[in-house]
Amino acid sequence: MARSSTSRRSAAMCGAVLLLGLAATASAFYLPGVAPHDYNPGEKMRVKVEALTSVKTQLPYEYYILPFCHDGVDLKAQDALNLGEVLRGSRIYETPYDFRMGNDARCKILCRGSYDKEEIQAFSLMIEEEYRVNLLLDNLPVAMSMFLEQDGVTTKGYDLGYPVGFVDEKKDKAGKKDSGKKDKVFIFNHLRFTVLINEDKSKRAGIRVVGFEVEPFSIAHSHVNEVEWDKCIGRPSGLQGQCSLNTCSQQKPVSQNQAPMVIDGEKKGPTEIIWTYDVNFKQSPIRWSTRWDMYLDTAMDAEVHWFSILNSFTIVLFLAGIVAMIMIRTLKRDFQRYQEQDILDEGGEETGWKLVHGDVFRAPKLAGWLAVCIGTGVQLAFSCCFLLLFACLGFLSPANRGALMQAMLFIFVFMGVFGGFTSARFFRMFKGNRWRSNALWTALLFPGVSFSIFFVLNMLIWGQKSSGAVPFGTLFALLLMWLGIAAPLTLVGAFFGYRKQPIENPTRVNQIPRQVPPQPWFVNTWINLVVCGLLPFGAVFVEVFFVLSSIWLHQFYYLFGFLFLVLLILWLTCAEITVVMCYFQLCCEDYHWWWRSYVSSGCCSVYLFLYSLYYAQAKLQMARGVAVALYVGYMLIISYSMFLITGSVGFLACYWFVRKIYAAVKID
Repeated sequence: MARSSTSRRSAAMCGAVLLLGLAATASAFYLPGVAPHDYNPGEKMRVKVEALTSVKTQLPYEYYILPFCHDGVDLKAQDALNLGEVLRGSRIYETPYDFRMGNDARCKILCRGSYDKEEIQAFSLMIEEEYRVNLLLDNLPVAMSMFLEQDGVTTKGYDLGYPVGFVDEKKDKAGKKDSGKKDKVFIFNHLRFTVLINEDKSKRAGIRVVGFEVEPFSIAHSHVNEVEWDKCIGRPSGLQGQCSLNTCSQQKPVSQNQAPMVIDGEKKGPTEIIWTYDVNFKQSPIRWSTRWDMYLDTAMDAEVHWFSILNSFTIVLFLAGIVAMIMIRTLKRDFQRYQEQDILDEGGEETGWKLVHGDVFRAPKLAGWLAVCIGTGVQLAFSCCFLLLFACLGFLSPANRGALMQAMLFIFVFMGVFGGFTSARFFRMFKGNRWRSNALWTALLFPGVSFSIFFVLNMLIWGQKSSGAVPFGTLFALLLMWLGIAAPLTLVGAFFGYRKQPIENPTRVNQIPRQVPPQPWFVNTWINLVVCGLLPFGAVFVEVFFVLSSIWLHQFYYLFGFLFLVLLILWLTCAEITVVMCYFQLCCEDYHWWWRSYVSSGCCSVYLFLYSLYYAQAKLQMARGVAVALYVGYMLIISYSMFLITGSVGFLACYWFVRKIYAAVKID
């Protein structure tokens, strides 16, 4: 026995090491998902724009909702989007920026605009709400370079997009905002682009883009004399003595010391803004296959993730050791006591968990709904596993915008087979007859609640005229996926699950239910819920912080190997602590363990929701009531799905445990 247990522990440790290795590999390996484009010198490059985004409102807007330069751009033409991009609120348009591969340009005039009061107020509102512009070049998002110094080492990172402008807040001597003085609003009307390129003539003839950086400037441009702006669009300032600006030219670059461009929403007359840009091409040693590493390394700190994983793994091992020690020693003593009692005193009264053998498998109240919840949780759990597996293999690269959300929807739809099968198996065990009704509720429960919340939030977004509002055609497509694919697959799974022989439990159920005696304080329902929810969440809350930052701070999350490990740790912790609490409950002769095991394990979702509220208060500054509604609504959906998953994991672990212990003792 000692030798076999030692070998099992060695195998478990080897498995843990392999999983940690998988996490490290998966976090660094990905398939870009697009073929490289080799540019020829002087070839025109298409600069596109995705959307205006803000962490203060969480409402994306189309770029041209503001009167930016659009000369020569067809505003009715958009790039084709996948389902995930539409749900994210992406709307991709062309821009008038003129890039030629390898040709540097300085102080190139984009356009000149004369804006009335309402247009300036629109700019001011977007600037005050910290909206950022997200340009794209060769499928790479534009980013501002930032340099961080730590322990004497300077590292370069990226901040996605660039702000529309900035606000100079007036503060008093105490450092607080001075309400008596008016804040100044500045707009970024000059952009200095740096395109990082990689050219290897020994391997290929073309040039590849490996980076796209921007440095915004606010410049109060002025011109020498009357300028024919229609003829100056796309031309450098001062070329052949035409289109001359006082602030910059081909020989004179702009600088941060020049007077900034101030916009005033209270000004009655028109405001003139001249938009300009620079383009610099810079040779870089970065390879095309690793060009996303800078974006991904900026988004996540691998050392923090490793510390979180090791900390969580230590908690799991410690908890598993305690569980194993208590359960093995205690159960062994129970088995010996019951066997001695059967031999020496067959007429004696039974005690402990064996006493409720005639009621422990009695079907609970609302057994059909329990079967539905278990089936839905299993469907979501399988969806998470397959989604993270594909992500670890690199098929959901950030280069494929919207691929993660689209894959999540399709995988959930096809996992309906597992949900229907599991729900039908338990429904038949509970001696249910209307299996079709049970299967339909399994297909409708989670999608129905989620779609209802999503539909209400979508109406709020429509009211804000945001591009994040999902079109009704897409909503109809989602309904077709749900009712036309997911529901039939759930019915198919339920059909095969209900046709199988029912699950046979090791003990029979008595006709008359046994009365449950008064319970001690340590098996109180509320204490059970608090403990069973707190420990699993405490093991994974560090990774929850990174996931929330990825969702709500518009950062890239691509350490799916770490996330997979965290998910396994969460499930293990839920299973272990729920089994322990279930054992204590049965020892106190309380056989109502069905729903309690499900709800107590799922209670970590309550901690997730409470933590998300704290995160919003500490990290986010919501500028609109709709943003608060969006945050709360989407976190409710996420917490609800986590409740179903962890509840099902805890229940299945308890069911396996109860079957094992009652099958191991002799029952008359």
